[in-house]
Amino acid sequence: MTKKVSWSIAMSLLAMSLLFAQTTSNPDRYTAHNKGKFFFSWGGNHESFTNSDIRFRGENYDFVVHNAEALDKPKGWHIDYINPSRITIPQTNFKMGYFFSDRYSISIGLDHMKYVMNQNQTAMVSGDINLSAGDQGAIFNGNYFNTPIDFSDGRFLQFEHTDGLNYIHAEIARTADFSGWFGNLNTDKIQFNFTEGIGGGIVYPKTNTTLLGKARHDDFHVSGYGVSAKAGLNITFLKYFFIQGELKCGYMNLNDIRTTQNPADRASQEFAFFERILVLGGIFKL
Repeated sequence: MTKKVSWSIAMSLLAMSLLFAQTTSNPDRYTAHNKGKFFFSWGGNHESFTNSDIRFRGENYDFVVHNAEALDKPKGWHIDYINPSRITIPQTNFKMGYFFSDRYSISIGLDHMKYVMNQNQTAMVSGDINLSAGDQGAIFNGNYFNTPIDFSDGRFLQFEHTDGLNYIHAEIARTADFSGWFGNLNTDKIQFNFTEGIGGGIVYPKTNTTLLGKARHDDFHVSGYGVSAKAGLNITFLKYFFIQGELKCGYMNLNDIRTTQNPADRASQEFAFFERILVLGGIFKL
């Protein structure tokens, strides 16, 4: 599926969910009202990223990799999603929140994505590299102006947020029950809901970078911020449990990425992302 088609689907779902008001249900049922309920969810994701210009700067170098391609790093169906000792390895999503009205909720969440610059690409590079003669990266010294660089051998640059691209955010969301579309369902047994929301927060990646032969930083660092919008389908069953699929699109501005052990070495980039999310969760009153 192309990025253009994926974004169109996300916007279509969002528009559909905004069109439909909440279906009237039996007021005596547990699922008739959400106000005062807490919820949590856990699951996984796949994501896509737009190409981006990545600027690298430090002592005696300042250059930009233009229009860099990046991929995610999916784990697929795997026990690691529920293995406490390996739970950060796959791409995961955690959320907990509270309904302050029947339709509206607030939540905090962690989208643990993974961003890997495609190593099998040739990208244009512009800028200057003037490292000292004894520096391992001095072989790349020169002035670059839209100069094509083949990254496949990994010597010039390897760049990824794989531990990961952590989007820690707050979100406000709306839920609309459309179970009435399927007749007089007992929503305490099964209930169908549209959901949509907007959010924003910080991006806290552990960036793994091999840059001009320098030792990588390899630690967590608040590198910027993100904003997002989502639309999805929620199926609640047996009153307290749900499965939810979401399409989420957003923007990240990473203006302070640590790259090496030298604090002067930094990178910056901005890009859009598109997530496909599937989670399991619970909803309950204390």
